[in-house]
This record gives sequence, C-alpha cells and structure tokens, in this order.
Amino acid sequence: MNRSVGRFALLVVAVIALSGAGGCGKKKAGELGAEGKLGEEGLGAGAGSLAQARAGVLGAEGAGGPLADIHFAFDSFDLDDSARRTLQQHASWLNDHQGARVEIEGHCDERGTIEYNLALGAKRAATAKSYLVSLGVSADRLTTISYGEELPLCHEPTESCWQRNRRAHFVVVGD
Repeated sequence: MNRSVGRFALLVVAVIALSGAGGCGKKKAGELGAEGKLGEEGLGAGAGSLAQARAGVLGAEGAGGPLADIHFAFDSFDLDDSARRTLQQHASWLNDHQGARVEIEGHCDERGTIEYNLALGAKRAATAKSYLVSLGVSADRLTTISYGEELPLCHEPTESCWQRNRRAHFVVVGD
C-alpha cells in the first residue's frame, strides 16, 4: 500500500472515531458541533475533494479568488485583530457579490494527532463562518470543511512554516 493511500485510510478511521465521540491521546478534541461532523458536508465534500486538494487544485494560499487566508495561533481557533480585519473585508466583498458562495477550509500544522487537528480545523472554519455571519453574511452562503494537517502549504519543521499552515482558507464556489 502506498503512503498516501495508507494515510487516507487512517484519516477515514479518524473521522469514524470522531463521530463516535472518541477522544485522542495527546489532546482532547472537544465538541465538533451539533451534527458531529467536521463541516456541514463532512470531510471531502463541497466544492472539491481531498484528491483535488492534494493535487494542488484546492487549498493553496491565495487560490480561490479575492478572499485572503486568515491565520491562527498555535492550538487556538480564536480570531486575532488581523483576522477580524480580514474577515470584515471578506464580509464587504461578499455583500457586494450576493451570488457568491464560499467554502471555508480549516487547516492546522502537523503537530498534534490527526483526530485533534481535524477537530481544530473544523473549529477554525466554524469560527470564521460565525464571525462572517455576525457581520451580516447569510449563513446559507457559507460552508465549512476541515482538512486538519492534510494540506500543508509548507513542509519544514519550523515555527514560520507551521504558522502558514494554521489557517482558514476561503474558496469562492459560485458567483
């Protein structure tokens, strides 16, 4: 079995474990939401697939249109002032483009378990969505998905690299 197929199989097992209220060894994943999913459509659904994302079609920094990525501190899904300013700009753009729908991808760095990072990515995407909704963007125009640590922008074991990977990425899926 090649490494990517094995890793994807492990990811599927992790998703199943999370839906059964399982925890993880290193850190406690916490609540994933009322639906118990990683995003409204679950892992891999929405505008693209994990295979497309791995091929570079999705998830690249700056790809997906006019909406910039926001970044998070280590082990956090809290929005800092910079992220709030960026999301305010996104809300303005979305209000000017009423036909646009956006998928918000939650991403993490490689530290932590797969399960924990999937849960944290889901929380990051949900936090960005909630803030956009509080700014007047209709919730039915926004979907979320978590890729956890599966789609890193940077592969070096350095803090600056990990910082780039801890993000919410916005993909415009219609306008």
